[in-house]
Amino acid sequence: MPKKKIKKSVAKRFKVTKTGKVMFSHQYKGHLKMHKSKSRIRRQKEPGELTGAFAIKVKKMLGEL
Repeated sequence: MPKKKIKKSVAKRFKVTKTGKVMFSHQYKGHLKMHKSKSRIRRQKEPGELTGAFAIKVKKMLGEL
């Protein structure tokens, strides 16, 4: 049976933890920070967690399911 191919674009954007959570990095945090609030910049530093149907789709694309 051939190896399962993963979607490389998804692999660059999402990581699956050992417990099975799908984590992502926030966007819009690289530059133009002057007009963003400090709390918004702090929130964007933390990784976010995907839940629901989209997390299942991402896991399938990564070959986790």
